[in-house]
Amino acid sequence: MLGAGGMLIDFIEDMEKAQYPAFFRDAAALEKQAVALHVFAVQAVPGLLQTEEYARAVFTMWRPVLDEETVEQRVAARMARQEIFGRKPAPTVTFVMEESVVCRKLGGLAVWRGQLEQILLVSQRRNVEIQIMPHDREEHAALDGQFNLIETMAGRRIAYVPADRASRLFTDRSAVRKAEEQYGLLRAQALTPRQSLALVEKLLGET
Repeated sequence: MLGAGGMLIDFIEDMEKAQYPAFFRDAAALEKQAVALHVFAVQAVPGLLQTEEYARAVFTMWRPVLDEETVEQRVAARMARQEIFGRKPAPTVTFVMEESVVCRKLGGLAVWRGQLEQILLVSQRRNVEIQIMPHDREEHAALDGQFNLIETMAGRRIAYVPADRASRLFTDRSAVRKAEEQYGLLRAQALTPRQSLALVEKLLGET
């Protein structure tokens, strides 16, 4: 309509990318195209499950310290990512989290309780499954750390290993297949979704 030849669309995409730290921008773009997304988390509740208060606490703890404007920008971007849950057609989204993730009271007791309630709320979506890897398991398929698996509408399969300043996207089939095998084993070793939610409810009931 404006005769811009698609430049405005490109500009919008660039603005969206700029909301994220540089190491996450490519992964965020792929996430928006995902028909399936699988997340293994070991340190904090995954961004897609975070409440606004929890996300703000996480970014406030960032070192070197982020200025207030950057914190709020990143919180808003993280909340916007959660639109994936209501997208049509609905993508399949699964999570496996270490038990320490849901036990860690980041942001204080009130923020933590709100975050546990959010996990229970999101778990009610039919396209979402959440599992906890308990402390007492004698086997663990991914001791080398967290990662995400992304399958796009075009059928691409990508593994993403998040790390501040050193995140990597893997498209090589052998590397992706390794991550897929690890994730499949993790889901078998973890508590079932029902058992996992019972654990979250138990934590809530103890506070």
